[in-house]
Amino acid sequence: MVVKLGGCANHRIGLYDMFLIKDNHIEVAGSITKAVEACAKYNKKHHTKFKIEVETKNLKEVEEALKTKADIIMLDNFEADEMKKAVKIINGKCKVEASGGVNLETIKKIAETGVDYISVGALTHSVKALDISLEITI
Repeated sequence: MVVKLGGCANHRIGLYDMFLIKDNHIEVAGSITKAVEACAKYNKKHHTKFKIEVETKNLKEVEEALKTKADIIMLDNFEADEMKKAVKIINGKCKVEASGGVNLETIKKIAETGVDYISVGALTHSVKALDISLEITI
């Protein structure tokens, strides 16, 4: 709700609405390709169409993820120049998400790389509560 109130949109809501293959999943599966294949197999077996997103940490992984036909490739902690290269390699074949190191100082430069989504982890892990206590004295 807060994301929408702030003028943004969620491309996923929780862990239940799409596959998000992170580095530890890739390690256990043996490769990006094997991890994506396992998700695709689940979709086929259960007649579901959950999107598949893959976290990548370098251009080599981007190229492998692109070959799997994942729906979204996440560029995790990429520098802006590497993001531009990744977006060019992906060339519209799937959506691209930037994640890691996003703040008010970096978001414009990240947006200029051409990514489709920018994840801002601070929205969930660094929220500061507003003290709106009501104190009554008589």
